[in-house]
Amino acid sequence: MKTGLAYIFGGIGALALGMNLAVADDHWSQWRGDQLNSISTESSLPIEFGPEKNLVWRLELPGPGGSSPIIWDKQVFVTSVDGSGISLIAVSSEDGREQWRKTLGGENQNIRMDNANSASPSPFTDGNFVWATTSQGFLHCFKLDGTPVWEKDLQKEYGEFNIQFGLSSTPVLDNGRIYHQLIHGNMRDREPGTAWILCFDAATGKELWKQNRTSDAYAENKHAYTSPTIYRDQDQSFLVVHGSDYITGHDLETGKELWRCGGINLQDNYHPTLRLVSSAATAPGLIVVPTAKNGPVFALQPPLSGDITDSATAHRWKIDRGTPDVATPLIHDGLVYLATEKGTLTCLDAKTGEQVYSERVHADKHRSTPIIAGERIYLAGRDGRVHVIQTGRQLNVLATNDLGEETTASPAVANGQLYLRTFSALYCFGNQ
Repeated sequence: MKTGLAYIFGGIGALALGMNLAVADDHWSQWRGDQLNSISTESSLPIEFGPEKNLVWRLELPGPGGSSPIIWDKQVFVTSVDGSGISLIAVSSEDGREQWRKTLGGENQNIRMDNANSASPSPFTDGNFVWATTSQGFLHCFKLDGTPVWEKDLQKEYGEFNIQFGLSSTPVLDNGRIYHQLIHGNMRDREPGTAWILCFDAATGKELWKQNRTSDAYAENKHAYTSPTIYRDQDQSFLVVHGSDYITGHDLETGKELWRCGGINLQDNYHPTLRLVSSAATAPGLIVVPTAKNGPVFALQPPLSGDITDSATAHRWKIDRGTPDVATPLIHDGLVYLATEKGTLTCLDAKTGEQVYSERVHADKHRSTPIIAGERIYLAGRDGRVHVIQTGRQLNVLATNDLGEETTASPAVANGQLYLRTFSALYCFGNQ
C-alpha cells in the first residue's frame, strides 16, 4: 500500500491531490476496488489480450448484467440474469469453474433497450461474507461457501421504488458497515421524491441508522443511478451521496448531513432530464463532481460544512462542459480523467482543472467506469473494445483489444490478473 506525499495547499494541510491509496493485492473487494478509487498498483497485467491472447479462462454466464466482478483470494463473485431471475455466482479464480450459484430475491426486469436489467448493482465482500443486491432492492448476505446468512427486502422496509430504469446503486462496505442510498420518486409531479440514506450492520443486516435526504429536484431528476462513496484524508472521513440535483456529505456514525452543494441543475434554466448516473470520485483534498449530458464538472476541496453551493473556499475549480454521463471519473497522480459516453477521454490538472488533453479514443458508447492498474488506464467500450492507455499528460494508446462481446461492467484487478465481464461471459486475462 502506498500513500501520497503530504503538502499544503490553500491554507489546508492535505495529501497531494490525486495521490490516492492504491493496492496491489489478492482482492478487489467491491466496485471501484478496496479504496473506492478504481486504482491498483498492479503493473504486471497484459497490455494485449482477447479470446485468443493471454486468456487464462472464460466462463459462459447464464445471462447479461451490468454488475462488475469482485475478487477475494481465489474466488470471483458476479451477479447475472439467470432465466427469469438473478443469481450470485461464485467462481474459482484459478480455473474459472463455477463453485456455487444462489438465486437472489425478485424477478429480472429488462428495463431498457440497451440491456439494462436487475443485475446492475455489483456484489461486495470482506473475505468472510459476500453481499449482493439487485435493482429490485433485495439485499443478501452469504458466507463464502454460499451458506445464506441474512436477507432484506428494501422495498418492503422503505417503500416501493419508483425509478424509471431501476435502482442500480451499488452499496459501499466500510469497517463492518453497509451504506446504501435509495433515491427515487414520481417524476410526473412536483412533490418531493423519496430519498433514504441507510446504514446496516454488515454481519447481521440490522439497521444502524436511516437518514432522510431532502431535495427540491423534480421530473426525472428525482431519480439517481449513482452509488455512494467515502471521502477520507488524514483528518476526516464521511459518506458522499450524489443525486437529485445535489451532492451531500454525511456523518458515518449517524448519517447526519454535514454539508450540501447544489448548482448542478440551475433553477433559472432547469433541465428536467438531468438525472445523475456518474458517481462522485474522491481523493485526499478533492471531490470531483460529475453531472450529466455533457454538462459541467466541478471540484470541491474539504473541509466542508453547511451549504457550500456558493462558497468560494469550498470550490477548487469548475469546467462548464464535458462531464462523463455514466462512467465515474478517475483521480490519479495529480490528474483527473473523464471518460465520456461517446468515447472521448479528457485529462485535467487536478489542482487547477486546466485541460491537459481531450481526444476521441473510440467512437462507440462507453458505460463502463475505467480503472488504472500500475500506470495504465483500462477503458472498455460498449462494443467490447478495451483500450489500454498510458497515464500521464499525453494521450498514448498502447493497445486496442476486441472481446467481440458487449459490456457495460467495470474491469477488476487481483492476483496479477485482469477480470472483464461481458453480457455473455466472465473473462480472466494474465500474461501467459
